Amino acid sequence: MTISQTATTSFKVELPQGVHNFGPVSPDTYKVALYTPAASIGEATSVYTATGEVTGPGYTAGGNTLTVSVSPTTGNNQSGVPTAFWSFASSSWTNSTFTARGALIYNLSKGNKSVAVLDFGSDKTVNNDTFQIIFPTPDASSAIIRIS
Repeated sequence: MTISQTATTSFKVELPQGVHNFGPVSPDTYKVALYTPAASIGEATSVYTATGEVTGPGYTAGGNTLTVSVSPTTGNNQSGVPTAFWSFASSSWTNSTFTARGALIYNLSKGNKSVAVLDFGSDKTVNNDTFQIIFPTPDASSAIIRIS
């Protein structure tokens, strides 16, 4: 199975169609679901799927609700290119026991449409502890979602 980090193809099409609202006025509700190494999610993933999702103490199917920490804004990236970007606050699962390899960010408000797949690079195991996703610095060079 494969987890490939990417903004999903459907998200790339839906963004200019105005499907997704990241705020600041009445943003949609976004979630992040965790996936096992057996999952197969990537560029072609168009909606949330429970197939390959993590199970275990401290994790609820469908994942956690995300908070938009930086509404869409602009700045220049490291190369000086004007870039639109936005980000989410970190998300955590306490008292958890499971192994995750990646995650899917999706839009609960819009029929669970996918936004992006995260690949953790290796299996991450937590045993009765806190599992946390810490999103990168929300700026034009590092934010989790950037358009240059």
